[in-house]
Amino acid sequence: MNPTRTNSRSTRSRRTEGAPAFASGGGPRRGARFGASAPARSGGRRPAAVQGEFALPKTITPALPAVEAFADLDMPAALLAALTAQGVSVPFPIQGATLPNTLAGRDALGRGRTGSGKTLAFGLALLARTAGQRAEPRQPLALVLVPTRELAQQVTDALTPYARAVRLRLATVVGGMSIGRQANMLRGGSEVVVATPGRLKDLIDRGDCRLNQVAITVLDEADQMADMGFMPQVTALLDQVRPEGQRMLFSATLDRNVDLLVRRYLVDPVVHSVDPSAGAVTTMEHHVLHVHGADKHRTTTHIAARDGRVIMFLDTKHAVDRLTQDLLNSGVRAAALHGGKSQPQRTRTLAQFKTGHVTVLVATNVAARGIHVDNLDLVVNVDPPTDHKDYLHRGGRTARAGESGSVVTLVTPQQRRDMGRLMAAAGIVPQTTQVRSGDEALTRITGAQAPSGVPVTIAAPAVERRQRSATSSRGRRSPAAAARRVSARQTSFGAVA
Repeated sequence: MNPTRTNSRSTRSRRTEGAPAFASGGGPRRGARFGASAPARSGGRRPAAVQGEFALPKTITPALPAVEAFADLDMPAALLAALTAQGVSVPFPIQGATLPNTLAGRDALGRGRTGSGKTLAFGLALLARTAGQRAEPRQPLALVLVPTRELAQQVTDALTPYARAVRLRLATVVGGMSIGRQANMLRGGSEVVVATPGRLKDLIDRGDCRLNQVAITVLDEADQMADMGFMPQVTALLDQVRPEGQRMLFSATLDRNVDLLVRRYLVDPVVHSVDPSAGAVTTMEHHVLHVHGADKHRTTTHIAARDGRVIMFLDTKHAVDRLTQDLLNSGVRAAALHGGKSQPQRTRTLAQFKTGHVTVLVATNVAARGIHVDNLDLVVNVDPPTDHKDYLHRGGRTARAGESGSVVTLVTPQQRRDMGRLMAAAGIVPQTTQVRSGDEALTRITGAQAPSGVPVTIAAPAVERRQRSATSSRGRRSPAAAARRVSARQTSFGAVA
């Protein structure tokens, strides 16, 4: 498929920096990659951050009509066959609305709640328009920027079967993993790169990646990248891709500094909003449970002992580790997920949670985005979030893709006023109930029950234990230890031969 833009950037008029953000006479100026003509960086003078939602830009060029079936789209036959093989036939609203336009090369600004289908909305267009091309070493052709490792892995998992169908090589570039292996993938040639900003910058600084051939760039969850302080890195990376290329920005919320990205890097974008970012999902129930501080831990333990999986959110890594150990001691199969864990540990924990080997995922906000678990019907805020966006993204782990689910927040008396403000900001009217551990109401809402009291241990899979013994840290070892390592490698390799 020809990647040439349908609305040529070179012939369109450009507004100056001082012009209104979304002037009716043309799109925003697209800065050159280098030199004085590049757009101002985030570290210089810029408009003040927008604290609430910003006004969406008005599309100048009329958008193509939405489609009701993937078969109606101008996509390679191999992609359509892959969709059929995956059991996907009817596009979600955000997919049906944006794909006709993004497949034609238009920039896009899409807003939709978590689970609304954003990944395939940008992913299918990116793969279709890159299909048939071959990347040179270190020079990818398409880029997806995401804020977290977990979201990068989710995007990679979602796009892999479709990338294979059109014979595109996909590389995942994130921190916490071997930078050498990632560099080798890029040296070997990868058409599509899914990356977090920091690690991608590291690889560029090392000379292992160049973005001058990137014709399609996607920003996924751009608002979180702004919230996490990645804006200078993101703009620096966007300044390196092809200035005439296609840009797509998808997010569950559009506020704060996201408007800065829209003004600088999107040209006459097709705008589609599935629902307001503060809107509640209709298949999701919201419960605020008023608890006494002395009974909160016991209440939490009873909820964790329910039949079925649950994600529990707390504020700090220390609190997560402490609750996880308490649950294990009480007989609940729990595991911790937070930024202090290594990437292999985080990957293993998520895999065990998805398979049901672990039934309670105790997490900080690192799990609030980028984690998809089928049939997860309960999310519990053990510590209430301090921001309505965090509440919405935590809750977005359940009731995904039309499924139903509940979000429960435990609130002590001194937290009630702040929780009321947060719910108002989120546009949610929750059901409020006073509960104690053992109450029928707690069981009815959450499935809570008393734990067995028999301590449990969550062991690493046998395969991982073998690999760890074969790849232990490279410190000084005695000759006998070295011999044991060699023997372990031979045993490990023989087991998989």
